[in-house]
Amino acid sequence: MEDEIEFIIEGAKEGNQKSIDHLSANLEKIRAGKATPSMLDSVTVEAYGAQTPLNQVATVNTLDAKTLTVQPWDKSNLDAIATGIINANLGLNPQSNGESIIINVPVLTEERRKDLVKKAKSEGENAKVSIRNNRKDANDGLKKLKNDGLAEDRVRVLEDEVQQLTDSSISRIDSLIEAKEKDIMTI
Repeated sequence: MEDEIEFIIEGAKEGNQKSIDHLSANLEKIRAGKATPSMLDSVTVEAYGAQTPLNQVATVNTLDAKTLTVQPWDKSNLDAIATGIINANLGLNPQSNGESIIINVPVLTEERRKDLVKKAKSEGENAKVSIRNNRKDANDGLKKLKNDGLAEDRVRVLEDEVQQLTDSSISRIDSLIEAKEKDIMTI
């Protein structure tokens, strides 16, 4: 029975960590006005007869806080890369100089910043729902063990432990969202 208890608690911990990691990855994709190579992570390029992630056909770097450069490994992919960036609907305008692609990242308007904050908060809420679902699954598993003969006091202690995991994870989510909101709203 101890193995089952450990499985339930570890499952909740791992599930919560995956939710937080997923949130962090999604927040990385929300741009805050500064040029970062991760802004182009979702871009795919028609290269060599297939849709290929941009990072598999080129190197993406930042020149400064407002400029990205994309250096293709094969110059024949320049036009395909520019098309892929436009088709990704990121609001970016790639410029080719024959050797590489330069992207000037536009300054965010106040309205766009507020929209991005809403999007970040929405991602945070989705992560919290996932955390709460992990808590529900863990508590359901503990109730099943209680029905199988686990002492009621022990179940209560374990449910408190699951609740502490949940509270800790939600607190981490709140701090991630708060940091992203500050980042977005900073001009």
